[in-house]
Amino acid sequence: MIKLTQIFMLGLTLLFSVAVNAEVKLEDDSEVLGKWNLYAEAIALHKEKVELFATWEFKKKGVLHTVSNDRYGRTKNLVIDLKYAVEDGVIKKQKTPGRSKMESCKVVKLEGGEMTLKCTFVYLFFKR
Repeated sequence: MIKLTQIFMLGLTLLFSVAVNAEVKLEDDSEVLGKWNLYAEAIALHKEKVELFATWEFKKKGVLHTVSNDRYGRTKNLVIDLKYAVEDGVIKKQKTPGRSKMESCKVVKLEGGEMTLKCTFVYLFFKR
């Protein structure tokens, strides 16, 4: 009886981990085009979120227009245009303006005006 319970629990754990790690594969950028409010980031999906104040606008022709509000810095808003593309179902965005290195961001959630991206070292949480 104990082994049956252990097998059942292992099966549930495996099923839960697959459901949590599900990704949304993008066909193109049509589902993300437009303005998104970046309101939080976290080092893991279910860890504490750090509040952010930024907007990302995915424009046609591969331009990601970002505006970040720095409450504690000398500049009120930091405005940067980055290059982006949707390749192999993920968003590939320029890491730094003027550099060619790209970062892959997988779409973990995209529903009801909410989007969650898993980038290299951080999860980003957006609302329309």
